[in-house]
Amino acid sequence: MTPTSLLNRLTFRQLQVFQAVYQKRSYSRAAEQLGLTQPAVSAQIRQLEQALGAPLFHYAGKTLHVLPAADTLAVSAREISHQLARLSMNLSDLSGTLRGELNLAAVSSAQYVVPYMLARFRAHYPEIDVRLKVCNRRQALERLAEQRDDLVIMAMVPRSDALSVTPLLDNELIAVVWPDHPLLSMKEPTLDDFARHFILMREPGSGVRNAFEQLAADREVDLPHRIELGSNEAIKQGVMAKLGVAVLPRLAVRLELEQRLLASLALPAFPIRRSWCAVNRRDRFPTPVAELFLRFTKEHLPEYRRYFRDPASPLPGHGVSCLPFAISP
Repeated sequence: MTPTSLLNRLTFRQLQVFQAVYQKRSYSRAAEQLGLTQPAVSAQIRQLEQALGAPLFHYAGKTLHVLPAADTLAVSAREISHQLARLSMNLSDLSGTLRGELNLAAVSSAQYVVPYMLARFRAHYPEIDVRLKVCNRRQALERLAEQRDDLVIMAMVPRSDALSVTPLLDNELIAVVWPDHPLLSMKEPTLDDFARHFILMREPGSGVRNAFEQLAADREVDLPHRIELGSNEAIKQGVMAKLGVAVLPRLAVRLELEQRLLASLALPAFPIRRSWCAVNRRDRFPTPVAELFLRFTKEHLPEYRRYFRDPASPLPGHGVSCLPFAISP
């Protein structure tokens, strides 16, 4: 089959339906996402298979199996979608108004800073639609490998020549306890003292957990008493409820520290210092909007650093209404 004949037989709609089925691993869930009926999705996939001359999916009972041709097509379909998005943004840039989408994923610890970056960015470029997916580190790495986002915001980035990494803001991890915790009355508490208490932790693979466990291993301190909770918010509430102690990003507990609902415990080698970084794969050219977001963010980093370093306060106005339209008087 020649490229010309394949081009004549394929449609963008078929590729869109294919991507939904491939990602959802289900005709019915893809149909729900696209607002189509399941027979319509099945018909599109059948036509696509006929155009390619190869089967893409196979149902065995209620399980949809992805065939090798689908994995191959997924790579090309993703690149086609990226090129179409780039074309759309380049055309809008030529018209003088940059439009398009910015798709970000961020690990949960970064959810305390990324919305502030997006607010400033949207104030200058209100025609750009932004989407932010908050996930754990394992999910962030999966999304990065699958190139599902323009940028992934995370700490503890894997060492790889395949990745482009742009450091953004410092991420300080601190030991937190409830305000009248006995450790606060000790003159010089140690990590061993901390480890004798129940320690609230995220799931294995979490960036914060990895950093703390690495420090404990380096200092040959065992962590025998652990309680696993599913989010930083749950851990924060758990410490305030006196369920245990924890290591958390300083910005995650910024308000609670100021209101004296939590207390920071001074321990040797703390705070653990990491950086939130914007990460993308080198083999995928960033979209014009992603490039603009990175450039804009780097230019405003001193402003962000000052804001997050100072006591919490309402963010200065940036001239953008929270409503997409004006309300008539």
